[in-house]
Amino acid sequence: MSEFDLIRRHFTWPAARRDVTLGVGDDAALLQVPAGHELAVSVDTLVAGVHFPKETPAGALGHKALAVNLSDLAAMGADPAWATLALTLPEADDTWVAEFSAGFQALAREYPVDLVGGDTTRGPLSVTVQVMGLVPQGKALRRSGARAGDGIYVTGTLGDGALGLRLLAQQSEIDPAGQRLVERLMRPRPRIQAGIALRHSAHAAIDISDGLLADLGHVLDASGVGARIHLAQLPLSDEFLAVSGEVIDWSLPLSGGDDYELLFTMPPDMEFLIGTQPGVRWTRIGTVERSAGLHVEDMDGQPMSLSRFGYQHFA
Repeated sequence: MSEFDLIRRHFTWPAARRDVTLGVGDDAALLQVPAGHELAVSVDTLVAGVHFPKETPAGALGHKALAVNLSDLAAMGADPAWATLALTLPEADDTWVAEFSAGFQALAREYPVDLVGGDTTRGPLSVTVQVMGLVPQGKALRRSGARAGDGIYVTGTLGDGALGLRLLAQQSEIDPAGQRLVERLMRPRPRIQAGIALRHSAHAAIDISDGLLADLGHVLDASGVGARIHLAQLPLSDEFLAVSGEVIDWSLPLSGGDDYELLFTMPPDMEFLIGTQPGVRWTRIGTVERSAGLHVEDMDGQPMSLSRFGYQHFA
């Protein structure tokens, strides 16, 4: 099967949006950006054996490839609109591509996001997705707005994806709680509605992809401030606690990565605004401080020594 056959069969579907003038099938897409909005653009590459286990089901990979990019738009407070896909395959496996496309398309339809172009090539398995979203002029969330006195908050729970990855690496039988952690790893849920809700209240935001400490560090560097967070306040899922047992490896929620939750800062007196958002758990985990530096207090309120902040490709 040729690359053009793959594209026609699996990646060409009717546009769900009316702002797509020209989509898949030409040299470039033609898109309409509405007046009064800015275009938010993000791109991520997932490489087999680096970003996902090679045994990852094709449908889950299709979902995750789009989800991790949508998470970046969520961190900007943007509405998803369009995506492009560059897919590199070792071979033209029609069944595998059909499952990948189904996972990608199912998530795209939720928001909705239109696939408007891309490329298909032969080589080691990798997936590159570019997403584009819309945000009202001047309302985009950034990393650089954190202020001393802000509370530091996260959505959802932390460490689930990292523990799920560890379970897969052990290659032993995984119980139902562990399976739910693996599902969190393979099919993260982008917090789009949460990001949109934060446009008018958060001072800064970022999505947690490389680990809580690493991504919080990006916010602190961009904002020129410091922070103090408390281990006892980190939100952990019931599944994480069940699998961990009595001894919790705190490196997983602190620096494990693959959470794709939102981290944001805002004045504590604005908390009432986020308490009304349905379906999303919000937790305050610390405070932004004027002096530079990131400090973590353990379960007894004592300073922790930190040796690993998060994933780095070229560390």
